[in-house]
Amino acid sequence: MTGPAIPAWRSPSTPITVGISSCLLGEEVRFDGGHKRDSYVTGVLARHFSWLPVCPEVEIGLGTPREALRLVGDPTAPRMVGTKSGTDHTAAMGAYARRRARELGVRGLSGYILKRASPSCGMERVKVYTERGTPGGSGAGLFARALMDALPLLPVEEEGRLSDPVLRDNFVTRVFAYHRLRSLRESDPRPHDVVDFHTAHKYLLLSHSPAHYARLGRLVAGLKGAPRAAWLDDYGAGFMHALAVRATPAKHVNALQHIAGFFKDRLSAAEKRELGGLIEDFRRGLLPLIVPITLINHYVARFEVAYIADQIYLHPHPKELMLRNHI
Repeated sequence: MTGPAIPAWRSPSTPITVGISSCLLGEEVRFDGGHKRDSYVTGVLARHFSWLPVCPEVEIGLGTPREALRLVGDPTAPRMVGTKSGTDHTAAMGAYARRRARELGVRGLSGYILKRASPSCGMERVKVYTERGTPGGSGAGLFARALMDALPLLPVEEEGRLSDPVLRDNFVTRVFAYHRLRSLRESDPRPHDVVDFHTAHKYLLLSHSPAHYARLGRLVAGLKGAPRAAWLDDYGAGFMHALAVRATPAKHVNALQHIAGFFKDRLSAAEKRELGGLIEDFRRGLLPLIVPITLINHYVARFEVAYIADQIYLHPHPKELMLRNHI
C-alpha cells in the first residue's frame, strides 16, 4: 500500500534555471576581451542551479573586445554611450532589453544574477555621468532595469552582494521559493493544495514578514473553489514580496520560539534550558542560526512532530549550501 502522493511543489522535477551575466561564468565577453568568473557562482551554486547565460552588449551586436560604455544624463533615465566615441547605444539596448526580458519570462527562470557596476547589467549604484564627463549620480543598467520591470517578482541579485551572508541566504531562499511557487501554479492546484503550500511556508514567511503572512492567510481563508489565475497572481505577489523583506534575528527568534512550543512540554528542564540558551545566543550574535535549527530538527524527529517536520523554514534550501552556518 503506497502513501499519499508528494505534491509536485515539494519535489519539482524541473531544474532550477537561473539567468546570469555570461562573464560571471568565465565567458570572455567583457569589453576588454576578458571575463569576471565568479568562483562561488561556478562552484557552490553551479551544483544546484542550471545557468542561462546572457550578455546584452554582445547580443546587440557589439564585438569583443569593444569600446567601454557608460551611462550618461538623468540617473532615472540614462543614455548608454561609448566612453571615447560618444556613440549612443540607448535605443538599441532599450529595444533589445525589453524583447529579451519578455523572452526570459517564458524560459522558466527562478532567479537572476547580474554583474555589478555594469552599464547594462548593474542592478543598482551604477555610475551615471554628466554630459561633461563628471560623476552625476547612480542608477541601474539598461538591461537590468528592463528585466526587473518585466519580471518584478523574480529574485534578482548582483554577484558582489552575494558575499554578504544575509543577502546570499535571502537570494537563494527566494530562488528555491520561487521555483516551488511556479511548480504549484503549474500543477493545476486545488484549494487543499494551496492551503498545504501556505501552511508549509508559515514560519518561513513569519521570519521575513509577519504582516505579509497575515494578509496571505486572509487571502487563503477566502479562497472558494479552485484558484483562478488572477487569485494565484495575487497570492504569488504577496508570497514573493514577503520573502523579499529581509529576515532579522528578532523575527528568526520569534519563529524558533513558536516552533519550540510544539514540543516544549516533552523536554526535560535541562533540555529546555539548552534550547532556550542556544536561541538566546543566536539572538545575541554569538551563534549562527544553524545551531538552534539543528537541535530543533533533532527534537522534531525525536517526537515525530509532523506539522513542524513539514515546515519549509527548517530546510528552505539544500544543507550542502551551508547558508545558515553564516547568519
